[in-house]
Formats: sequence, C-alpha cells, structure tokens
Amino acid sequence: MSVPVFEEYEPAIDCACAGCAVRRRSAARALPVRRGGHPAAHGARRALVLATAAGVVLSCGAAGAAAAAGHAPWAPRADGDAGPEPAPANPQGEKGPLRGAGASGPPSAGAAAPRTTRAEIIDRAQRWVNAKVPYSMEKYWSDGYRQDCSGYVSMAWNLGANEWTGSLAAYGTRIARSDLQPGDILLFHNPADPAKGSHVTIFGGWTSGARTHYVAYEQARPRTRKQSTPLAYWNNSDRYVAYRYKGVTGGSPGSGSSTAFPGAERFGPGANNKYVTQLGRMLVQRGGKRFYAVGPGPVWGTADKRATQAFQQAQGWKGKEADGIPGPHTWRLLTSGGGRNIPAAGAGGSPNTAVPFPGRGYFQPGQSNSHVDRLGKQLVKKGYGKHYVSGPSPLWTEADRRNVEAFQRAQGWRGGAADGYPGPETWRRLFA
Repeated sequence: MSVPVFEEYEPAIDCACAGCAVRRRSAARALPVRRGGHPAAHGARRALVLATAAGVVLSCGAAGAAAAAGHAPWAPRADGDAGPEPAPANPQGEKGPLRGAGASGPPSAGAAAPRTTRAEIIDRAQRWVNAKVPYSMEKYWSDGYRQDCSGYVSMAWNLGANEWTGSLAAYGTRIARSDLQPGDILLFHNPADPAKGSHVTIFGGWTSGARTHYVAYEQARPRTRKQSTPLAYWNNSDRYVAYRYKGVTGGSPGSGSSTAFPGAERFGPGANNKYVTQLGRMLVQRGGKRFYAVGPGPVWGTADKRATQAFQQAQGWKGKEADGIPGPHTWRLLTSGGGRNIPAAGAGGSPNTAVPFPGRGYFQPGQSNSHVDRLGKQLVKKGYGKHYVSGPSPLWTEADRRNVEAFQRAQGWRGGAADGYPGPETWRRLFA
C-alpha cells in the first residue's frame, strides 16, 4: 500500500480532527509567554491556549485519526465543504429511536431482528452513497437514522433504532473474516474509550481473488463513501471483528446464518412449514415461477416438487439426484446463489445449454459462480479482456466490471447504461 501524501494545512480553530488538534497544541506551546505588557495581549494568548485545549478534548476518533478526519489523505475535503462539526461528548451518538421524517418510534422490548436480504442491505447502503449524506454525530437523515458510522449500519440493516458501536454486535453473529459476504460488517469497538478508534464498515465484497482489499461502505467525514479498503481497515486493523446480521437471508451454511439445511423431513407430501415457503421463493427467483399457479406457500405441493426437480436437472443431475426433494446440496446452491438457473420453458435442462440472462445478483462484489466465469471468458473472446491480470475466474472482481464497462461503452452507451454491471441487453449482445 502506497504511503499517503499529506498536504500542508492551517488548523481550523473549530476543527475536531486529531490532526488539527495537535497542530493547534504545538502552535500554542511555541507562543512566548512574558510577564507584563498590555492585559489585552494576555487575554488573546489565554484565549488561544483555551481554544487549543478545547480542540484536544473535542478530537473525535470515531473512525480513527486518519480515517474519519476531514484531512484524511485518501478522502481529501472538497472545496466548499464546511468542514467537520465539533464532536459531542459521546462520539458515537447515543442509542435511541429514529428521528425526523423517518421516525417510527423506539423498538418494542425484545423485538427480533427484522428479516432482510444481502441485496437489500447493499441497496440501502448505496442510497446514502448516492445521496452523499454528510457525516454528523448529532444530525439525522430524512429516513430517521443518525448520520454517523453506527447510524449508517443501523439503516442498512433496517434496525428499528439508532444503535452505536457498543450495541451493534448484539444484532449479529461473529464470523471469520474468510467467511465475509456482502452485507456483513467489520466492527471495532473500544469499550475503554469509544472515542479512540471505534468504527464500523459494511462489507461490499472482495476487490480481487487475493482478498487483501474489500469494497467498504462507510459513513465518515466528510460524507458517505464506497471505496477499496485494506482488510480490515486503514488503522487498528487487527482489532476489527466480522459480524453477520442475524436477520439476513442467504449466505453460507454453518457460518452463523439461517441458511443451514433444515432436513429432508421438512419437505415432501404432507409437509407444512416455513421452509417449504422459503424453498418456493428461492426457486421462483431462480427461474421456477412458471411452476406456481398461485405462488409459494407452506404446504408442499406438486409445484414445489416440479420446480425443485427442474433446478436439480439444470445442474446436470439425474436419477435420485433429481427426484424433486431438496437435499443439502440443492439447499446450499439455492441459499448461496450458486449453480445454474432453471432454463426457460423449451430451452432444455442440459448443463451445456446456453441459459438466458441469469440476473443481476450474480454480478456483484463478493459473488462467485459459474455465470461470472462464463461472462469473463466471453469478454475475452470478444476482445474486452484487457483488465484481467490472471484471466477470468468465477469470482466477480473490479477487472470484470471494467471489462464489461468497456464493452458497454463500445455499444455507444453512457452513464448508468455503462456502469460495468451486465444487464439483459449487455448479456444478449455479448453472447449473440
């Protein structure tokens, strides 16, 4: 990682960052203190010393001195920004209900973590990035969430209140860093002194197969940002802990999520439970909508068996492996987004059959599947693989996105139509 280049700056008298505080303190120590002279001069020097001391006391470590401050080398303050606000006594903001237009009141006692998907978490996180929500530990955005790092995660996880770094872990399950998936968080809470380094980021996916950097969604000065970040953070890296939201649907079995296979006895004739509904919904998302006349429900029916069998056959399975009853392997592929989708009616079920556009969800940071690998190979075949260093792979990386963007621009597309993420038309033209 390259060494940051710092720019000279004059420490603002009201800036709360650690850098300005140190510069003010050094300047105050350098002032000559002489006895006698005009009383007004003494008063001016005393005011400067008091202002310096106040700056030190108010210095905020919400994201670390180098990460949260407005003078951070990797996120320089833009011209026209008003600068960081003075930090309140509690740098995390206090735990409390939502406020403003989005307020819904405090959560009921013992309220369970609301259910949500990884895609929804990332979508909510991106909204603040798009809106360029200013960082503040005292203000609240229009959705009712506090505009600091923990308020941002509270919003993305769709919690019913504004939490802080000392309470977010209660809504998650601790996981290994190697198990991180989009929507999980990396949390550092310093209980001895929350003002020193406490911070939290949302994991958006690995930037490469080396897994040394990841896409971090975070709320830090001067505004919400999304950028490549070294694992786990620029400072205090070894003190960050990975957590997975307890209410998330989707993920790897055995990693603390609710996606572990519930058992074959939950499915088949006579079954009536929530897992049948969950199975049906996943099958619909994977191309099985045509099998359901009414929609997935808790009672096992012929539609569930036919849709499950179609999914199994799409993987190239035969005989007992494609009997229409989900087993651990079928469940794992469905909950993780792996494997092949159910082909369209009349397209056949052979694994060698070209399938229609599988959906945007397969081409996001952190995704690893055969569709990404197929896309990469086709990009190379079409002459749009210059950003690959080691060649296409099943893991979606920034190289894939840049190659797709190059292909989209070659079609004459601009703006959101050339964002590097394949849609149905990009897919059609690539495989035409």
